[in-house]
Amino acid sequence: MENHHHDTHPTQRHHPHHFQSREILQHMDERGSHHWKPAKTLDSTPTNSIAPSAMAPKLMKMIRVEAPLLREIMAEFLGTFILVLFGDASVAQSKLSNEANGDFFSINWGWAIGVMMGVLVAGGVSGAHLNPAVTLAMACAGRLAIIKVFFYMLAQYLGAFAAAASVLGVYSDAIQYASNGTLTMNDEANDPGLAGIFATYPAPWLSVAGGLGDQILGTMLLLLCICAITDKKNTQIPSALVPMYVGFTILGIGVCFGANCGYALNPARDLSPRLISLIAGWEQSFSWDNYNWFWIPIVGPHIGAILGVFIYIAFVEAHWPEDGDELVPVGVPRANFNKDRGEKIQNMDMESFAAST
Repeated sequence: MENHHHDTHPTQRHHPHHFQSREILQHMDERGSHHWKPAKTLDSTPTNSIAPSAMAPKLMKMIRVEAPLLREIMAEFLGTFILVLFGDASVAQSKLSNEANGDFFSINWGWAIGVMMGVLVAGGVSGAHLNPAVTLAMACAGRLAIIKVFFYMLAQYLGAFAAAASVLGVYSDAIQYASNGTLTMNDEANDPGLAGIFATYPAPWLSVAGGLGDQILGTMLLLLCICAITDKKNTQIPSALVPMYVGFTILGIGVCFGANCGYALNPARDLSPRLISLIAGWEQSFSWDNYNWFWIPIVGPHIGAILGVFIYIAFVEAHWPEDGDELVPVGVPRANFNKDRGEKIQNMDMESFAAST
C-alpha cells in the first residue's frame, strides 16, 4: 500500500538535504552552480523481452492432462516416490555412517516427513493413498471406484521402485565403500547387511505368526487413525493439517512398533525396494528365512488396512446422527447434538451451554 504525503505548508522551506521519497542526482552547470534533478525511473523489463507470466500459461496448457484418472495416477506415483525417497534415504544415511549421521529415531522422522510431504503433494488430487493397502481398504469401504484400484496400485509400486532406484544411485559410492564391493547378506546370523536400506527384515526373535500379527496390527492402527483424521463429522481437522497428522501417526507407530520388523505397513514401500536390492546384487532379498518373510509385509498390511477401516466405521462413523453435518461449537460432543437446539447452541458460548445442561 502506498503512503501519500500531502504538504500542508507549501511555503515552508526545507533543508537542502531533506527531499521527499526521491533519489536525486547532482549536476553542475558551466558556472559551477548546483541544479538538483530527480533521477529517472528505469523500467527493469526490456521492451523486446517476453514476460515470464505470458509464457507460463502457454506451457501449462501444453502439458495439462485432462483425464481425471491419469491425473490421479500421476499424483499417486509422485507422492509414493517422495514417501519412499525420504524413508529409504534416512535408513541409508544411518547405516552407511554407522549411525554417526542418523539413528533409529532419525529414521522414524525420515519416514514421517516422507509421508507428510507425499500426502501434501498428492492429497488434493487423488487423496494420497500412497499405499496399496490403503487403496484396497478404501475400495472395500466403497470410497474408491473398483476400476481405479489397479491403476492406483501400479502407480504406487512404480513410484516406490523409482524412489529406491534413486537412493541406490545417490548412495552407490557409499555402498561400495562400506561393503568393499561385496553385497552380502547373512541369513544364519540374521544380518541382512546393507540390503536393510531398502526393505524390512525380521528381528531374530520374530516368528512368521508374530511378523504377520505385527503388520496387521500396525496397519490397522494406521488406517483407523487416518479415518479419524479425515472424518469431517468428527473433530473437523482442516485439510491443510491432514498431512501433518498422518505423518505423526507414522512417527508414533514407528516409535512404538518398529523393533520387530521395521513397520513396513505398506506393500509398495517394501516390495519395490526389495526388488531393487535384488537387482543390485543382494541375492537373498526374497529368499531370506527360506522365503518365509518377503510376503509378510505384503499380505499383512492389506488385512490390517481393511480391518482398520471397518473397525472405525463400526465403532464411530456408523453412529453419527443424521444431523451430524450441522455446524456445532468446538467442544460440544457431536453424538449429543440435538437438531432442535442446534441454532440456539450455535449462538451460545461454551460456558453458558455447559450451565444450561
